[in-house]
Amino acid sequence: MAEMDLKRLFLRPKPVKIITNLKKGPKYATQVSKDIDCTYSHVVKLLEHFEKLGLVEFKKQGRIKVIELTEDGQDLAHAIEGVIMKLNRISENAKTKK
Repeated sequence: MAEMDLKRLFLRPKPVKIITNLKKGPKYATQVSKDIDCTYSHVVKLLEHFEKLGLVEFKKQGRIKVIELTEDGQDLAHAIEGVIMKLNRISENAKTKK
């Protein structure tokens, strides 16, 4: 994936929600789709991209696949949460200056 494609992928709300949701621990794709209010098929499509990038792993538990962040995925989720917190602070500061 080209650099610009990665920016488009990770600066959209649903991929950000998926990555930060998985930071809370391993989940099933169905759980993720319900947690972020997104269709199952869209979540699976994004998770397949994440797997190719080495950000998530699918682990089989019986008939069900559990999705877990890799170390790189954890790092990215942490960084995204930091950016979100910073943006929230900037937004709050802008409101108080008015």
